[in-house]
Amino acid sequence: MERAEIAADQSMLRAKWCHLGYYGGNSIAEWLREGVRKFPGVESIYYVDRRPRHTTNLELYQASIKIASALARLGVRSGDVVAVQLPTWYETTVLYLALVHLGAIALPIVSIYGSAEVEFILRESKAKLYFSPASWRKVDYLQRHATLRSLPHLEDIVIVGGGAPTGSRSWEHLEASATTCFEPTVTDPDSVSLLIYTSGTTSAPKGVQHTHHGLLHEWGRPSYRNRGMYLANLPAGHYTGYGFMFRPSIYGAPMVFQDQWDAQFAAELVQRHRVKAGGGTPIFLFSLLEMAEKYHFDISSLESFGLGAESVAPTTVQLADSHGFPGARVYGSTEHPTVTSLDPEAPFERRAYTDGRVDEGNEVRIVDEKDRDVSLGGEGEILTRGPEMFAGYLDPELNCEAFVRGGWFRSGDIGRLDAEGYLTITDRKKDIIIRGGENISSKEVEDALCRHPAVRAAAAIAMPDKSYGEKVCAFVELRGNSSLTLGEVQKHFVHLGLARQKTPERLEVISELPRNSSGKIKKAELRAIVREAASPIESPHCATSAESDRHATRGK
Repeated sequence: MERAEIAADQSMLRAKWCHLGYYGGNSIAEWLREGVRKFPGVESIYYVDRRPRHTTNLELYQASIKIASALARLGVRSGDVVAVQLPTWYETTVLYLALVHLGAIALPIVSIYGSAEVEFILRESKAKLYFSPASWRKVDYLQRHATLRSLPHLEDIVIVGGGAPTGSRSWEHLEASATTCFEPTVTDPDSVSLLIYTSGTTSAPKGVQHTHHGLLHEWGRPSYRNRGMYLANLPAGHYTGYGFMFRPSIYGAPMVFQDQWDAQFAAELVQRHRVKAGGGTPIFLFSLLEMAEKYHFDISSLESFGLGAESVAPTTVQLADSHGFPGARVYGSTEHPTVTSLDPEAPFERRAYTDGRVDEGNEVRIVDEKDRDVSLGGEGEILTRGPEMFAGYLDPELNCEAFVRGGWFRSGDIGRLDAEGYLTITDRKKDIIIRGGENISSKEVEDALCRHPAVRAAAAIAMPDKSYGEKVCAFVELRGNSSLTLGEVQKHFVHLGLARQKTPERLEVISELPRNSSGKIKKAELRAIVREAASPIESPHCATSAESDRHATRGK
């Protein structure tokens, strides 16, 4: 599609959603002011190293106004991009709220991203400031900053949770420079408030833009408005983790935050705070239940647990049900976060064998390869549109392939829709790997593999994993008489500065990758090989890190 057509469709849809009452004409800052007036004493509890920090909506609001004034003195204005690569800390929430007061654009970055990904994101987004911990989870972030300081648009780096070296500022410096003379900026609710990067079929992450209107519609869904205590275990660099930090302030819903997943401690927190709801990928549920049983924690207060971000087996939903709270599969993406909704009252078959009912305000089409609608119940590519859908990619060229006439977004997934509005995902059209809820571009992994001097060609595919849903398996052709082990591949990825989650966890060296007549690698054949593998040890095809040395040259 042409850019002008995309803009016209988006304008038409905004008018439609305003007419239907999905957009209220207010910015997030206005909702925050109203929320703190209605729910001043609602509590947020942040656990760092198992130590709690209790705060209220009123305290968060007052702290965020002060930080907003300090950022304004640094020159942050409406529309400026501020990058935040911080864990789920009290300071992170204060910062996110402060950026809303300024009308600035928050750019959360997941902590797992290495220097290569961060540099790309900061460069493309033209971020004005970058917030980082000094160190966290054995990662020394300060070592990464040297390469970032040369970026043309980056004016300052702010360190949270540690001393700031020369050339950087500390969080304490911001607090000390704050004033009480600050009035929140009046912001257009159709302007971008959130920029967040996601991996897809391209090798580079894509900047996804969300507006105030879209975010507020998403946050107004029942799962956000629920007044019960919610355990937030998703990182602050994720779309959902970002949104949860606004939940207490806007809707008066108390939250318990963990800065990193500790299943034993999570079970203890469910018991201590009588947590009513939680969610995440299956690994969170598995480990939570395991620790609750092992250490005899009472988690009977749980009333629901949403499951998504990767393939969810019916047995996983059944596992949640057997512990007294209904599990359910739900479907969405960074671009369109909530396509289907969690309905705890739905029958087991609906919760376990479909990906949920299309939520209010959303529309779904199932189309064939020529974008023609298939018959009801037929299988095809899933197109979606709805009020909390993203406003487009930061790189406008990416929008031309992402949208279909009428403002429909190509999900890249294959599925079917039944007469009752339940959606079932049956396959994946886009070439990504979803490891523990993290989207990993197969092309990015393949490009990195091909930068190794021993590799002539490479293919990265998803291999099933009970805990993480999927992991990365690499098939490679080697040059001449070269050899390669998984350990060497892993060191190569560290050298490139890529996130650890993108590193292959199985390696298969073969003489020739299967290709079709046009030279395209037939990944379906490679996926079939992986599916046939009974286990890492028994598999004749793929090597884990423990086996890499003895399997590295198989097939040559």
